[in-house]
Amino acid sequence: MADILIIEDEESILMALEDDLTFEGYSVTTATDGESGFSAASEKRYDLLILDIMLPKMNGFDVCKKLRATGVTTPIIMLTARGQEVDRVLGLELGADDYVTKPFSPRELLARIKAILRRVNQTRQTADMIKFGVVEVDFRKYEVRKNGKSVYLTSLEFSLLKFLVENSDRALSRNDILDGVWGDDVHVFDRTVDTHIGHLRKKIEDNPDKPRHILSVRGVGYRFSRQ
Repeated sequence: MADILIIEDEESILMALEDDLTFEGYSVTTATDGESGFSAASEKRYDLLILDIMLPKMNGFDVCKKLRATGVTTPIIMLTARGQEVDRVLGLELGADDYVTKPFSPRELLARIKAILRRVNQTRQTADMIKFGVVEVDFRKYEVRKNGKSVYLTSLEFSLLKFLVENSDRALSRNDILDGVWGDDVHVFDRTVDTHIGHLRKKIEDNPDKPRHILSVRGVGYRFSRQ
């Protein structure tokens, strides 16, 4: 079963999460501030991080940013008490894979955990190396290169790219993408797809404003082209 690191300073939430995840069979490690959480995530490879934003010593945004800057690719679910969209978008832009707003349903969080771990396992099982334009992707090694230079993708971005590639030249609705990448057991909004498509375009397209590979299909959604 997967190893999960929870970085949360609210004792009641931390204990509840630890109990719930342990009951589900996961191996759980905890940290109560940003600095110790960053150290734990840097020293050991976990399958998933659950990261609160409002932490002492180092906030969750900075923890996420530093982990990604040092090459840690572990999937991250951010916990936030803030309802503003800008905070959620910032977390995703810094490299988080998903977010849950407090107060949250334990069942919803568990569904999101299972969805992320499932996506990671599916991506790791993909043996194909693909090339399109100046981009090369090796799903086995979780590596992307653009013009020969390494490009960092989150686990969700890998799964999104994989789904688009597998459905090349097919017009996909946002619901198609939600079902194929997030799964029907996780509730997310259509705009979440647009947000992640935008992030992916910035990383793999030469000109994100005039994409060559991840194309918009008016009135439908998106289409991937290898040309």
